[in-house]
Amino acid sequence: MSLKAGPDRGRSGQRMILRRDHVAGGVFVVGGALVFAMSGELPFGTLASPGAGMMPKLVLILLIGFGAVLMLRAGESPPLADLPWTDFVHAATIVAAATVAIGTYTVIGFIPSMFLLLFALICIVERRSVWRALAVSICVTVGSYYLFNTLLKSPLPGMPFWP
Repeated sequence: MSLKAGPDRGRSGQRMILRRDHVAGGVFVVGGALVFAMSGELPFGTLASPGAGMMPKLVLILLIGFGAVLMLRAGESPPLADLPWTDFVHAATIVAAATVAIGTYTVIGFIPSMFLLLFALICIVERRSVWRALAVSICVTVGSYYLFNTLLKSPLPGMPFWP
């Protein structure tokens, strides 16, 4: 076995192993950088008078920084090749449901889109009882609407059939 340094070998001559945290950290860094690049419309403001874009940009900077730290410390995580893909369908279903909710959010409004998302995830994906799914979906949707729209005065998309 040769320990020559090459393009796929580290400084110690060992073969570089792609690990789970390399991929996860890279996704956070690239995703955070893309969202940061697209969020130029919101004004940053100053420390004395923060604008609407200050908090999202600070959160994105933290996301990128923590992603970089995760990549640097990836040697402690298991190799990516050992990752079991048995839960891939479950994860893809959740991502697809969230994508549909994002697409319908501004069309049908916050309340119906969030209710349908939660109900589908709890009842269909997680296979819980219909009554439990209804209770949780209604409570979380109404509670979050009240929190954001009423208490925090953050306007949410309304429903086209409800004034």
